[in-house]
Amino acid sequence: MSWQSYVDNNLVGSKHCSKAAIHGLDGGKWATSPGFTVSPTEAKTLIGGFKDPSGLRASGIHLSGTKYLCIRADDRSIYGKKGATGSVAVKTGKCVLVALYDESTQPGQCATVVEKLADYLIENGY
Repeated sequence: MSWQSYVDNNLVGSKHCSKAAIHGLDGGKWATSPGFTVSPTEAKTLIGGFKDPSGLRASGIHLSGTKYLCIRADDRSIYGKKGATGSVAVKTGKCVLVALYDESTQPGQCATVVEKLADYLIENGY
């Protein structure tokens, strides 16, 4: 399966993620949904937050030009919130899954989709 199909079918296709992307741990884009562009700087800052989340907690999570309040950050998952919308980022051994949810989705639904796909990729060596 291509990386783009993970974005299209497993993340956005779940109807619990409005936009999504997969980036390598170097910040390089592997796949993304239309209209969702995580800049190289945003990706590298997000990925750095898995090691040291203090910057994200202080300055927020920036994705596709939008700032989210960091509500959770550890070595696996980083969650952000902006009003009734938010972001979920989960790190695997080789990549980071990034997803947004809109006001029609419960945050936990998006988080579950992203976390389960991350588990699947980790189990398969990614």
